[in-house]
Amino acid sequence: LQIRREIGDRRGEGNDLGNLGNAYSALGEAQRAIEYYDASLKIRREIGDRSGEANDCFNLALEWFRLDERDRAIGLAQDALAIYAAIESPHAEKARKKLAEWGAGAVK
Repeated sequence: LQIRREIGDRRGEGNDLGNLGNAYSALGEAQRAIEYYDASLKIRREIGDRSGEANDCFNLALEWFRLDERDRAIGLAQDALAIYAAIESPHAEKARKKLAEWGAGAVK
């Protein structure tokens, strides 16, 4: 991560931050995961990485749901779904399934 920052590799930095979020999520540390996903999301939006943006939104949704922030989680999952659908990603289906599981509609 530090090297990517030093050389100005924003895409790699976003990837690394997202991966750190995944690691903290796997450890059950939702708040730490959210911090890294948020940082990654900011970069992905800056550089126009729509796929990465959708992934970060979806991962954030999962963490917020884990913390009983249902409305926030649903909003983020809907954001992810909208992007996945726009870029014709096969990941749209996992967002649809999660929203259905949470009893939420597929669109805002």
